[in-house]
Amino acid sequence: MTTPPPTATTARQWLCRTCGLVYDEDEGMPEHGLAAGTRFEDIPDDWYCPECGVGKGDFEALEF
Repeated sequence: MTTPPPTATTARQWLCRTCGLVYDEDEGMPEHGLAAGTRFEDIPDDWYCPECGVGKGDFEALEF
């Protein structure tokens, strides 16, 4: 018996709508305290874009 393919795409990258910075969950941002593999939803709510200073709410998921 085979497993059916997933029906939803899991976003692995997040785009800052203000400055265009891309947060990649696989890479993280170790220089900003986010280890590789840190999922976006696990980042603290008070985190901000290291490039332009906007909050998490200004990021959108990139789906492929």
